[in-house]
Amino acid sequence: MANECIAYRDSKGGLHGSAEKATLEDLAGVLGRVGDEGGMTAGVARMIFDKRAEIERVFAEHDSIMASANARAPEEEEVPHPTTPAIHVVN
Repeated sequence: MANECIAYRDSKGGLHGSAEKATLEDLAGVLGRVGDEGGMTAGVARMIFDKRAEIERVFAEHDSIMASANARAPEEEEVPHPTTPAIHVVN
């Protein structure tokens, strides 16, 4: 008898039994090869997945700091260029 099977596809088309596994595979793909022969990639992807809230908080704080710094930065003033070159006399 036929039965229903739910699977989740990662960005490369691989099928996974859970959305978490598909997401971890995508994270590993984004990270590329970490360590010798890429052996650490799965562990790093898992760590990023598990610490997502903390990582997003750190990036949100960074973005806020950068926006504040950019708002305080003085606008660049255009330096007027002389129409005639300056002449320097050396004795």
